Amino acid sequence: MSIILVRHGETALNAARVLQPPDTPLSPRGLAQAAALAERLAGMGVAAIVSSDHPRARQTADAIAARCEVDVELDATLRERDFGALRGRLFDSLGYDPLALVTAPPGGESLATFTARVAGAFESVLARRAAAPGPLVVVTHGLVIATMLREHADLAAHARTLRIGNASMTVLEAQSPCRIELLACTRHLDAGTIGEPGAATGG
Repeated sequence: MSIILVRHGETALNAARVLQPPDTPLSPRGLAQAAALAERLAGMGVAAIVSSDHPRARQTADAIAARCEVDVELDATLRERDFGALRGRLFDSLGYDPLALVTAPPGGESLATFTARVAGAFESVLARRAAAPGPLVVVTHGLVIATMLREHADLAAHARTLRIGNASMTVLEAQSPCRIELLACTRHLDAGTIGEPGAATGG
C-alpha cells in the first residue's frame, strides 16, 4: 500500500515569493485547494494522516481529515527548512537562490542538518505506514517532499528537477526503493477557479 506525500495549499506568501515564517496560514485559494485535494483523497481509502505542525500544513491536513474521517497526527520533523533570519524576505531581494544555500542562514538550518532531519522523518513515515491498515497521507512542505524524493525514492523514471506545486500529491510505494507511482499531481485543482499552484518556494 501507498504513502501519499502532500504539499500544503497556497499561502499569500507563496504567491508573493516570500520565505515564510512558521505561522503563515493558508490563503483563501489555498483553502480551496485543500478542499479539492481532500475530495480526491476521500476515494482512496486513507487510513492515517501525519502532518507538519506549521499552520499551513495543519490546515491542509485538517481539510483532508474532515473529508476522510481520519485523525491527524502532528510531527515537528516534517517542518519546512528553517531559513532563520531570511524568513519574511522576498526571494528577489536576496540576489541569490536561498533554497540552494548549503550553509546555515543566520539562526537557521544548514542543508546537511535539514537533510538529516528529513531522513529521520522519512524513517518515521515508513514506520507509520507499516503500522497503518491502508494508505498514509503525509502533509508537509515543498523542500521536504523534494528532499524525500531525491534521497529516498526511485527517481530513475523521472526528471531530477522536481516541481512540487501547492496542494500536489505524490504517491510512493512503501517498500524501498520506494517507486514513484504518481509525481506531484494537481489534476484535482480546477484552473478556472483555483489556478495553477506555485513551485516549491521555501514553504
